[in-house]
Amino acid sequence: MKMRMIGLAVSALILGGAVAFSSATLAQSDDQTPQSSDPMQIARGAKAWSEYCGRCHNIRDPSERSGRSWSVVSKHMRVRANIPGATAKDIEAFLKSSSND
Repeated sequence: MKMRMIGLAVSALILGGAVAFSSATLAQSDDQTPQSSDPMQIARGAKAWSEYCGRCHNIRDPSERSGRSWSVVSKHMRVRANIPGATAKDIEAFLKSSSND
């Protein structure tokens, strides 16, 4: 039952990320770096986010933080959770595409 709920949450987040991504393709984050324009990277990031982050954290809405804040969190958690570099970038792209800025 728990895995089914996580699966539904991930599906909803991927869909929400795709919607947010399509409306913010040319938007920039607080640190003035362009957001990712690769929908596959965002999808990989959503999946990795649920796998890596869901191990220890409750699944939260990525829009709770700004893009700049997610950059800091992703760098910190990459070291703490031993997340490979490419995977951490995918997770950060997903989180930024779903953030509220």
